[in-house]
Amino acid sequence: MNSQLIRLITSRFLETIREPEVLFWGIVFPVLISIGLGLAFMQKNESKFNIAFVDTTPPELDSLLTLYGQKKAKTITWTINEESLGTTHFIFTSINWTDAIISLKRGAIDLIVSDSLSNIHYRFDPHNAQAELAYLKLSNLIKSSSKADATKQEVSPLTLKGVRYIDFLIPGLIAFGLMSSLLWGVSYTIIECRSQKLLRRMIATPMKKSNFLISINFVRMIMNVLESLIIFFCVAFLFDIRIQGNIAALTVLFIAGNIAFAGLSVLLSCRTSKTEAGTGLINAVQLPMMLLSGIFFSYHNFPEWSLGIIKLLPLTALADGMRSIFNEGAGFAEIIVPTIALTTLGLVCFYAGIKLFRWQ
Repeated sequence: MNSQLIRLITSRFLETIREPEVLFWGIVFPVLISIGLGLAFMQKNESKFNIAFVDTTPPELDSLLTLYGQKKAKTITWTINEESLGTTHFIFTSINWTDAIISLKRGAIDLIVSDSLSNIHYRFDPHNAQAELAYLKLSNLIKSSSKADATKQEVSPLTLKGVRYIDFLIPGLIAFGLMSSLLWGVSYTIIECRSQKLLRRMIATPMKKSNFLISINFVRMIMNVLESLIIFFCVAFLFDIRIQGNIAALTVLFIAGNIAFAGLSVLLSCRTSKTEAGTGLINAVQLPMMLLSGIFFSYHNFPEWSLGIIKLLPLTALADGMRSIFNEGAGFAEIIVPTIALTTLGLVCFYAGIKLFRWQ
């Protein structure tokens, strides 16, 4: 190896380790994420299934819950401890049929169970792996109970529009795509321009600074509209997905989501000039929301104490609002709160980002 190459490697290494933010976001943060996820998934195996119990009279299942369940407020929890498979919690909530369907659309429950005259009826989306697993575990548990001989069990697949897993997934994916497009398309672009000294050159021209930031965000918003329309028309053709609610309300909520993540993107990129640090910062915001906000699976599977925090996340508000319009027929009245919250967040972040913005 020649001396020139050794000097270049040494100098580059010294330049890298002299930047604390690069070291943190490039090395320390991925390690922390790996440790955190490892600890979370290496805990004792424990699973939770939320089940709507549509009560009829006389309920055979209710007698089993009386024997084996623990009553808490509005729910009854049936807990099974197995040495090899860990602990399974079946959380039963007694509600009417209409509320059960709404809860299923929101991902708050996995399974609907009705019961009359020793005839237990299960209703769930057969394409939802979580729901199918809940059915298999619960039905086997009931079969092995003392009253198994007197109990008949039936299954009715739920394939109504808005109840299927694909109906739950698509609005979440559109919301996630909107967030990713703005965080990477705006934040990373600004950071890269700053690292290449392009921002310094641009402010030397007669350019209004706010116009530069607005232009970048506006282009990404237009791209988000095109991307979302393409996704929707494709899934509408392939999976027969329809918007059951107010399209005007969906448009307003979509704009509010763009404002929220556009403002957040400007705030994230207002200071740093290192692309490595910028990448880490964007991931630090995006990854938790991707995992917690219920994009691919319901956030109701997380512990009860965390649900209040998860619902405060902007991606959660956007995804929940879009699902309510897509699947529940919601209108302006149902999305006014998340719309105001998202718009306020975006404007506050944008204002703070401009005030803290470093152009060189």
